[in-house]
Order: sequence, then C-alpha cells, then structure tokens
Amino acid sequence: MNNNFPPAEPAKMQKKKFLFVSYDALISDLAWQVVKEGHEAKYYIKNAEDKEIADGFVPKTDDWRKEADWADVIVFDDVLGMGKWAKEMRDKGKLVVGGTPYTDQLEDDRAFGQEELKKAGIPIIPYENFSSFDQAIAYVKKNPAKYVIKPSGEAQNIKRFLFVGEEDDGKDIVQVLEAYKKASSSKIKSFQLQKRVSGVEVAVGAFFNGQEFIYPINVNFEHKKLFPGNIGPSTGEMGTCMFWSMPNRIFNATLKKMEEIFRREKYVGYMDLNCIVNNNGIYPLEFTSRFGYPTIHIQQEGILMPMGEFLHELAAGNLKKFKARSGFQVGVRLVVPPFPYGGEIKASAAVSRDLVILFKKPNLEGVHIEEVKLANGEWVVAGTYGVVLVVVGLGQTMRQAMAQAYGRVKNIMIPNMYYRDDIGERWSEDSDKLHNWSFLRE
Repeated sequence: MNNNFPPAEPAKMQKKKFLFVSYDALISDLAWQVVKEGHEAKYYIKNAEDKEIADGFVPKTDDWRKEADWADVIVFDDVLGMGKWAKEMRDKGKLVVGGTPYTDQLEDDRAFGQEELKKAGIPIIPYENFSSFDQAIAYVKKNPAKYVIKPSGEAQNIKRFLFVGEEDDGKDIVQVLEAYKKASSSKIKSFQLQKRVSGVEVAVGAFFNGQEFIYPINVNFEHKKLFPGNIGPSTGEMGTCMFWSMPNRIFNATLKKMEEIFRREKYVGYMDLNCIVNNNGIYPLEFTSRFGYPTIHIQQEGILMPMGEFLHELAAGNLKKFKARSGFQVGVRLVVPPFPYGGEIKASAAVSRDLVILFKKPNLEGVHIEEVKLANGEWVVAGTYGVVLVVVGLGQTMRQAMAQAYGRVKNIMIPNMYYRDDIGERWSEDSDKLHNWSFLRE
C-alpha cells in the first residue's frame, strides 16, 4: 500500500451555495456536512415517502429547477436518469457534480457496462443476457457451471434478487430461476447470467474532475450480506472498509483505461469498479458511476479538506489532487426493520419510523446520517428502508480502525438496531493474497 500522497491545496474558498438533488435521500449526510461547514444548501428529494429524511439537518426545496440559478454548485446523487439532468445543467454552464446519460448506462445496464469495458481492452467475465426465464433455464442446463444471477435495470436495486450459485452443475441456479419465474417475473424484466469466478472481491474508485482522475484512489471492500460471516440475503451494503492509495495495478488495468471516455463525457464525480481478482488476473464486475453509499460517508473521514471546497473545486475542474489519511477507514451500517426489505414492504416501515436515536455520551465523531430527521430536538428514524446511521472508525491498522468504529457503535442506542460485527475482518486474509499477486503495487 503506497501512502505517499500528494500535498493538499490550502483551504481558502469563500462560502458557496449548494443544491443537492436526490431521488430517495441518499446524499443527506454529505449535504449536512456542507451545511456544518457554513455553506448555504438546499436539498430536493423526489420520492414522497423519503421527503422527511434530513428534516432539521438540511434546508429543503420542492422544486430543484427553480433553485438552479441560485446555486453555485448542483450535486446529483444517483443514476437512473439523473445523468440527463446533470448534463443539461452542465451544458448551461452550471458547476455540476453528476453523471451523463452514458455514465448512467454504465451502471444501469450491466451488459452495456461490460461491453464498454471490453471495448477499452479490459478482459471481462463471460455472461449472457436474458429477458426470458425459460431461455435462461435452458441455457444453464445446456451449459452447466457456477453462475451469478444479476438483475438489470431498476430490479438491480432490489438486492435480494442477486444470487450467487454454489453448485458446479448449476442446479441451484435453475431452481432459483424457476422460483423467480413464478414469483418475481413482474419485477425482473431482464437479467444477466455471469460465470462465477472465485477470488478476492475488491473495488477501486477515484474522483474525476471532468478532465482526468484525481489522486489518491480509493481501494474498498464491500460487505453486502446481511449477517456476519457473509451469510444471509444480499443487501445494498452492511459496511465497507477502505484505504487510499496512489494508482495500483488494479486501477491502471481497468478504470484508468477509460479516462479518455470520461473526459469526452465531461463526467464529474466518483467512479468505482468492483472486481474479482485472483492469481490469473483481474475481472471487473460492475460500475458505480456516482457516489457510493455508505462509501461517501466513510470517504469523508479520509479526505483531509472541507467537503464543500472539495465538491466545488471538483466541479470547477480545479481539483487535481488532495490529501487523504494514511491507514484504514471502517464504516459500519446501523439498520432497523424492515431492512433489507424496506422500500418493498412499505407498510412495515411504520414499525421503526420515529424511533429515537440515543447517544450514551454526547459524542458524534464518526457518526453519519442516512434515514434520520430531527423532531423536537431529538434524532429519530425516518424513511422506509431502515438504514439509519453509518459509524466510521480510523486507524493505522485495520484492527485499530475496527476497534474505533465498534467502540463508537456501542455509544449508540436504537430500539431493534442490528449490524454486522465483522466489517474488516477478512482483510488479514485478503491482503495477503492481494500482496502476493502484486495487485496493490503500481
């Protein structure tokens, strides 16, 4: 791991006006951070059931377009069509952090993302696209192997539909496809069957300033299963551990090769590529062409400059490098029922709505909000998904970062709260493999 990071520019920026635009309130914490730094901010949330999230933390607006001229910087937080909005504002001369229709498609359309990687000369895992369960079942029976079922489009946001096969003959994949055909065909319109490759799952990401990637890059390890030991249903995310580095072999062999494309698109924001690596090579899985959640919560703890300045200078194309913490950051997601089925079973969200979030000691270090609002001066649970807080720890070793994160978790009380207690534990084994395969070097 290379920690020779470039020096940061001195912070001299005057206070700015930020407009945050979201479908379902993912970017609340970053908006709150900008407000705490003394900037003006307005926050638009499209989905009606999420509009109360961040009440009391960030000023709101019901019409982001009416505020566009007011804003110095507009920050879009998601794909699923937001790239069109971001490009429209960028073409009008606004400073924008956000994607384009092309970068949206990289994430929303798995097959398109894989083909773009292939065009850039990056090896990909064999896959097939399907819109028919019967055709997919016939394909697996004809070509028995381990596969991963990956829904495309909006269905990919329902993480429980992702299924990783374990059997060499693919019989478990056939069983799941048959079950999906009966119970979920109205939700899964298209999907991908990807050959399963074993190895270490690791993501590399970097911020792009409209012209080039800026350094250091971020190396992160997601923990998607609900329960410790990596078992249970897939979730959006239960926690992530990470560190900052100068470009390594994984980054140079993947994202770096697409730099010219992102320059053509004038993309501004964070670009992340999840990969499987083993002693045979690097196999990219999927793009995240936006901020990651909870990735951006954790990254804020590692970026050693004010986030308002970071966003403004990134959008203006002035940010070429920044200083980041050495060592490791560990982020733990605290959730309540109905997670991970929130948003799908909205009636059950009332079970946890308005639960009070209590702190044994008045210490908010490392605490980042997700579905939270202020009510009569108290932090309470809001929204419908059941994701409440992300708690971050730092350390020169992964163990130190874990200890600080979980020490901070113990300071928090939420009725019916649950979380994984092993975020970062697999690093000891994964790091040995990554170093032996030379993937963490330039």
